[in-house]
Amino acid sequence: MRFLLDECAGPAVARWLQEQGYDVFSVYEQARGMDDDEIVEKAYLEKRVLITNDKDYGEKIYREGKLHKGIVLLRLADERASSKIKVIQHLLRNYSEKLPDNFIVATERRVRIAKKQRQI
Repeated sequence: MRFLLDECAGPAVARWLQEQGYDVFSVYEQARGMDDDEIVEKAYLEKRVLITNDKDYGEKIYREGKLHKGIVLLRLADERASSKIKVIQHLLRNYSEKLPDNFIVATERRVRIAKKQRQI
């Protein structure tokens, strides 16, 4: 599985995913300042699941109709890297087959798989 980590996801999460053997593009480390539209397009074209804390991506997908290959929106009370890694680890262990092509909202206690956007 390939991932694109938004700048807000941070370098520690990117390093952890790389250590687990995943192909990771980290905006924080490789393209700081990249705008949201470019991020969504890059993730889509490179078939990467986008991991972010930025709820603006919901608007990009559902209101603007942007295509994606999977988005994980982390809505965490504890924004530390260790908390993000714990939630991502849970997702990978229990929902890995659902990550591609779905919009997933994850908290420390709950995982919600949102309805797919309509294809135009």
